[in-house]
Amino acid sequence: MKDLNVMSVNNKQNSQLELCIGGYSDAGRREANQDAFAVKVPTSHSEKKYKGIVASIADGVSCSSNGQQASHTSVTQFIHDYYGTCESWSVKLSASKVLNSLNSWLYQHSSKDELRHNGLITTFSAMVFKSTTAHIFHVGDTRIYRYRDGCLKQLTKDHARCAYGKNSFLTRALGMDSHLEIDFQSTAVRVGDIFLLSSDGIHDYLSRQVLTAHLDSIKQENSTATEFEQLAETISKDALNKGSSDNLSCLLLKVQNLPISDINELFKRLTSLIIPPAMRTDNEIDNFKIERVVHQGTRSHVYLAREKSSQKQRILKIPSLNFVNDLVYLDGFAKEQWVGQKLKHPNIMTIFPKSESSPFLYHICEYIEGITLRQWIYDNPKPSLEDAREIIKNIVSAVRVLQRSGMVHRDLKPENIMLSENKEITIIDFGTVKIDGLDEISPAPSAEEPLGAVDYIAPEYLNGGQTSFLSDLFSIALISYELLCGELPYQSNNSSLSRARLNQWKYRPIKQFRADIPDWLDAALRKASDPVAQKRYGAMSEFITDLFTPNKTLLKEREQFSLIERNPVRFWQSLALLFFAVALLELFVLLGDF
Repeated sequence: MKDLNVMSVNNKQNSQLELCIGGYSDAGRREANQDAFAVKVPTSHSEKKYKGIVASIADGVSCSSNGQQASHTSVTQFIHDYYGTCESWSVKLSASKVLNSLNSWLYQHSSKDELRHNGLITTFSAMVFKSTTAHIFHVGDTRIYRYRDGCLKQLTKDHARCAYGKNSFLTRALGMDSHLEIDFQSTAVRVGDIFLLSSDGIHDYLSRQVLTAHLDSIKQENSTATEFEQLAETISKDALNKGSSDNLSCLLLKVQNLPISDINELFKRLTSLIIPPAMRTDNEIDNFKIERVVHQGTRSHVYLAREKSSQKQRILKIPSLNFVNDLVYLDGFAKEQWVGQKLKHPNIMTIFPKSESSPFLYHICEYIEGITLRQWIYDNPKPSLEDAREIIKNIVSAVRVLQRSGMVHRDLKPENIMLSENKEITIIDFGTVKIDGLDEISPAPSAEEPLGAVDYIAPEYLNGGQTSFLSDLFSIALISYELLCGELPYQSNNSSLSRARLNQWKYRPIKQFRADIPDWLDAALRKASDPVAQKRYGAMSEFITDLFTPNKTLLKEREQFSLIERNPVRFWQSLALLFFAVALLELFVLLGDF
């Protein structure tokens, strides 16, 4: 199979990834070619930037009459489905989901065949070139090599064994088992790197020295796709002449150009627009007239404005001039716009595109009717369980929109959540969101301190560790606790980062502040807000379930806690009663002495 989409390297732009590609595949001495390879170079700049360039090779098992279908389906379907995944997902998440789905399909169709050896089974190796990194996925005995500075290095490991000196057999492949274990690695690439993808009909008959000699023959400058196709054919025919009895497939990819990703380029891009000064009512900016100042803080200014052309009300969010040279803040501001435009969901505030001719930096956000969750907590100090759980459930639903898109919010707090009259939730601030897919393109500038409100940040993020959806779950648990009783489960740090890092993280049972909350609900809040991420719920849905239904396992674990941990009010009441009894006894003794 030959499916090449070769992009010309003429007029190349410094900001784009460019590859020179050439390949060759032939049945060799066999009747049918059960090998397949495919490459896709997106024509859309956006798709190339966010999803990258994909190359894959597969070799259907020779003992199966369905090997050709398995290999051809794998390379084409993988590429098609990969480009259908969310742009904000990391390459690993996108490819893993596609490969697991593909493996399940192959395995299920194989199990329908009465002849076990006729299964849809194939080896598979793929590369995703994104920004300055190559991501490699591999299962089976196809191979990926890297040729750099005259040295050829095998990047993949064969999943095959020899049986008593006879032909080797696969130990892992697509469609072989219901569970797929695939090798993954990522490696930084350089301009001039050449990657060779081959089936065993090539590398089983050509040594590394021979392959190196072939690659040495290619021109290091101004190589063309035609030259690469000719070289791939030469390598394949050499393997055939050396006794190869298998199908022959060879794919060559050379890195011609890489996008610029240094910090100076990022700073230039983020500071190219002007931050407007603080505005007042009736001031105008572009197509908007300010109607009211909603908020003016040290980080940003928020205004209610009316669009003059449509007469619609919008919220304008403008960075504070304090951050005109703050790369971390400006990067977060840029990502906030990306999130608000990409995630089309009623629980996520929409950010509308701004006129490309505008020289100013600001967001045009949808106007949301309602109040912040903070105001609702002030207005409802002891809400009913029914109301509280409905709000918590809706918060989780909103945050799961981010989770499914490969994002971690990192600054969930009552101020960033809008609540409508019917208790619908809208998240309104994305300036701290971590987006795996974007970080692979241009790693976010690292902040010296964690972003977000200190009292709601998960301990692992507070202390410089990795964040995940479990970090957002921690914040949700704290918000839920506060929603029910007006307090936080851990002692407030008064926004002091140094004090927060020294926190002992001693959970305060909610009965300490609200006696009518059942023990089983407190157990759910304790688990979701555990300082150790691995001890929290594995899924947000499990947390919601335990807020509505007692979890007997958690209640049994709770019985192991001391009385002061389970119910400090009862502990102190019991202790006070004991002291009173002792004092009363001493009084009787003294009266007896008289």
